[in-house]
Amino acid sequence: MIDVPLRRVCVVMMSAVGDAVHVLPLLEALKRKSPAMHVTWVLQPGPASLVRGHRAVDEILLFDRNKGWRAFTDIREQLASRTFDLVIDLQVYFKAGIVTAFTRASVKLGFDRTRARDFNWVFTTHRIPPHAPQHVQDQYFEFLTALNVPHEPVSWALGPWPNERAAQQDFYAKFDRPVAAIVVATSKPQKDWLPERWAEVSDALWYEFGLQPVLVGGQSPRELAAEQTIMSRAKRAPFSALGSGLRGLVGIIDGSALVLSPDTGPLHMAVALDRPVVSLMGYTNPKRTGPYRKFHDLIVDAYGEPGEDYPISMENRRDRMPNITARDVLDRVERWRAAYQSAVIGPNA
Repeated sequence: MIDVPLRRVCVVMMSAVGDAVHVLPLLEALKRKSPAMHVTWVLQPGPASLVRGHRAVDEILLFDRNKGWRAFTDIREQLASRTFDLVIDLQVYFKAGIVTAFTRASVKLGFDRTRARDFNWVFTTHRIPPHAPQHVQDQYFEFLTALNVPHEPVSWALGPWPNERAAQQDFYAKFDRPVAAIVVATSKPQKDWLPERWAEVSDALWYEFGLQPVLVGGQSPRELAAEQTIMSRAKRAPFSALGSGLRGLVGIIDGSALVLSPDTGPLHMAVALDRPVVSLMGYTNPKRTGPYRKFHDLIVDAYGEPGEDYPISMENRRDRMPNITARDVLDRVERWRAAYQSAVIGPNA
């Protein structure tokens, strides 16, 4: 166990939205242990827009990788005037090691040498013990174990914030039936599902399940292309909410009856908000990056072969998502209708 004061803590985690969601229960646990603790989080602008205003996040320092090496100069200047009791380096890449090196702290806690790629361990003073592969959320909890901080109960407190409820109510006033949010694409093409199959599923959600399909996500070229295909192929065009922003997406997911998503940030947002989610998994290992502790009966698992008892690992398997059929997804929607639909839903819940 590492004995260190928990007065000023810096978290180095500059990765994507899903990882940011996984960090929140760690911060919640640290704040339960030391309510007066001040948390500084080094984070990229995208996920920063999701967690800014969170009750466990006191300060965000932006690392804008689009600036290239200037991003490192900027973050070094910001960190130069700050000292910490503890730095938690939750990433295993060289860039995170450089940022950790810029911090001033007596304890810089990172991964063990086996898992700390790119010589990331060189930049930390203390390391968590080696551990067998497990879900990313549990992997983050290893840091709490090293600090003797209980991680239960697991809490995300993702929102919506009180000042966001009015916008959520306005959004849902458009619809006269429960919403099924469809996440149309991800940051990696290998994780994406075929847009024409989303169109087929969208029609079934409307005609067979009495749900209002709503397309969600950003406005990247691939997301916009997927939106165009879905809109043109569907017999009844779904409502598109692409570009609502991450905080707007929290409100949409929070009010949804059902979420359908590949392995990407909104999937983990749905888990954090306790919204049933049909997970389409093929490229990444669902035992490691699937929905945490919930909704495993709604996973469409194309990662493994039928009957394969694959281990938890970081191995990615290419070209598996096209193996998922529309019928596979709708079978999980049937399971949702049987097991979850009776739950109270909507933004007024």
